[in-house]
Amino acid sequence: MTPPPPPAPPEPTAAADPSDPSGQPTSHPLVARARRLADDLLAPSAERVDAEGVPAGHIQEIKRSGLLGVSAPRAYGGAEAPAAVARETAEVLSGACGATWFVQTQHHTPVRMLARSDGPVRERLLGPLSRGELLSGVAYAHLRAHPRTPVRAVRDRGGWRFAGTVPWYTGWGLNDVLLLAGTTDADEALFAFAEARDQPGVRASEPLRLAALGGARTVSLELDGLWLPEEAVVLRTPYDRWAADDRLRTLDTNPAVFGLTRAALTLLDEDTAAAFRARLTRVRAAAYALADTTPGLRAQERLDLRTEAFALLQAATTAAVVAGGGRTMLLTHRAQRLAREALFLLVQGQTRETRAAQLGALRR
Repeated sequence: MTPPPPPAPPEPTAAADPSDPSGQPTSHPLVARARRLADDLLAPSAERVDAEGVPAGHIQEIKRSGLLGVSAPRAYGGAEAPAAVARETAEVLSGACGATWFVQTQHHTPVRMLARSDGPVRERLLGPLSRGELLSGVAYAHLRAHPRTPVRAVRDRGGWRFAGTVPWYTGWGLNDVLLLAGTTDADEALFAFAEARDQPGVRASEPLRLAALGGARTVSLELDGLWLPEEAVVLRTPYDRWAADDRLRTLDTNPAVFGLTRAALTLLDEDTAAAFRARLTRVRAAAYALADTTPGLRAQERLDLRTEAFALLQAATTAAVVAGGGRTMLLTHRAQRLAREALFLLVQGQTRETRAAQLGALRR
């Protein structure tokens, strides 16, 4: 596969990092690039992409923009931007086109995992992923089904053989590589990289028909003895340790919740939007202030803010549907798409803790 031309090198950012109290960058080149991409390409075609799928051209523009390396180490070609910048770019992209945002957001977990690792796979992939030459997908949400083990990883011939079913894999046909997780016989979570293509041991389903983000090219993967060498492994850790870290990460509010809320408010008259906007500013600032502290600190407060942010998202997208009237029942209407994407975010990355908190909030 011939990689696309590398993106422009990250522009100097020393004077562009300050943030206001809400956590929003006052100025940063990558935020400006995200906004241009959103305004010129993503938002105008979002309803078509929702129906027909994310085109390869969108991914090429994302790769060229440098956004895939927003948090990646500068030494490997990334921008190593502050967390506030990564959050703001995520808000911009998710508010413009949920399907495109969801395909590219998968990429950032493999980059972070590689940046914390050592070994040959780091040196082979971290640079190309940080520079946007390659796009990675992820196949690890099934680990949250534990003690069920949808995907097993077994030692074989100096490597690992994977068998089972990945229920959800986003970006098939767009990703270059995938980060695959399985559970070992020693109850470890093992992560390794594979090429994201049809190959012996991997069979992809037809694209799944989804109520929201149907354009993100999501499939299931049947693994029938896929073999990966030891050199492809990026992480091998006791399952309980991985799950504890995963639970801490999911306590914080996904920036896409705020991006989607912002997008819904643009469909309301100013008087109606103003009331929502005041709540958005307060919840967003509090959620991001906690996200910038030690993971897990004030866990219940993080969870409460997360559920409050979702309540605001549901109210804002519902208001956009009401304001649009009967026309919003058309699949081509923006308010209807945003309302469906809001439902998707309710269950994306769900854990037992976040599900219980969400259900508790809905009962009140």
